[in-house]
Amino acid sequence: MGTRTETETETEAAGPERGKEAPDVPEAPEAPGGTATDEGAEAGTEKEGETEPAPAPEAEKESASGVGQGAAAVVSAALGLVSLTGGWPGTVASARETLIGQLETAADAGVATQVKEVYGDAWHTTALWGGLFALTALIAGVAVLARPAFGAPDRPQAPWIKSVAWAGVSLGVVGLLLAVLTYTDVLLGLPATG
Repeated sequence: MGTRTETETETEAAGPERGKEAPDVPEAPEAPGGTATDEGAEAGTEKEGETEPAPAPEAEKESASGVGQGAAAVVSAALGLVSLTGGWPGTVASARETLIGQLETAADAGVATQVKEVYGDAWHTTALWGGLFALTALIAGVAVLARPAFGAPDRPQAPWIKSVAWAGVSLGVVGLLLAVLTYTDVLLGLPATG
């Protein structure tokens, strides 16, 4: 047999894995202030620690404007409903007019005068308050519907806002029509006395 070289002898002495040499792994150059692996770990932490930028103020304004329009549409519909059913201010004003009519009407006044002073003015006051609520509902609903044309035409309005605003406009128109007809005695006029 031949002579063994020093490398073969060292390999046999290394253990059960004979003949296998460990692969050469190049060492990373050391950077000032730490190793290359430290820098990689720091870079990884920086990427993980990054947060998404805060939303732009325009996005907040966009959502806020939608909320305001929705609230105005709901208020419009509610005022339109109050104009049809009557509200607390109209009831109080009507009762006040009835009281004033009773105080100012003489006991010996004719029936027509008593009916007009005690009941007619109260009915007209109720119709007037209903008309004010209806007009406010109509203006609020039209303002909500017209807002995108003047504010930001590129941002579409939510469908539910349009629907509720149209409901407010419709109730406002009906309430205003009924108030005018009641105030002018065309609808539910004073009964004939004589």
